[in-house]
Amino acid sequence: MCADAGTHEIAPRSGVAFTLDKGDRLIVIDPRGEQVADLLAFNRHDLDEVISSGRTLDYASRIYLTTGDPLYSNRSNVLLRIVEDTVGRHDFLLTPCSADTFRIIYRDADPHHGCFGNLAAALAPYGIAPDRIPVAFNCFMNVPVDAATGALAVEPPLSRAGDRITFEAEADLVVGLTACSAPQSNNGSFKPIHYRIERGSRSGCDGDDPRGRDAVRNASASGA
Repeated sequence: MCADAGTHEIAPRSGVAFTLDKGDRLIVIDPRGEQVADLLAFNRHDLDEVISSGRTLDYASRIYLTTGDPLYSNRSNVLLRIVEDTVGRHDFLLTPCSADTFRIIYRDADPHHGCFGNLAAALAPYGIAPDRIPVAFNCFMNVPVDAATGALAVEPPLSRAGDRITFEAEADLVVGLTACSAPQSNNGSFKPIHYRIERGSRSGCDGDDPRGRDAVRNASASGA
């Protein structure tokens, strides 16, 4: 393994996209605590293959995933595997927040475009259209489920400053990653997300862009 240059910051209510090679590791860090990061992964060689909440939870037979668990694609192939997790509570049930989320749930008259808008903007240069965006793996999000009724609640993340979750790529990927925009998901405040990439043996260490072989595609907090 060799690390890209340092730790990179995703500004509050924004997102980025980048590539991983098979064998690379992505470390997602909550630097201040109680901040969610929405994660998407697409097969870089066939963008119709994408991370699947339904298949992953079906094969795991549980909704809380942690170290050792694979994240499957819509074709039942493993795209990512969790290799380290200091929190143990993440969400793979709820869709990325969007303008509709803020309009319907928060009753906002002028809604923010949310993680969905940020992901759409960051992934567009890779040829990924908004309608291809599925349910994300929501790092650090805390969604308990009532065992009797099935009711969902969005509670403050259990993550504290410096907590992390590390994924190993099991395919060549395009990845989208955000600092979540929904107040309820982040205990009422918006904070940055940090990430690092450790390159595997296929990637090499020389001549890489500091944030990956492809320049990171950013979606600013000011617009989607």
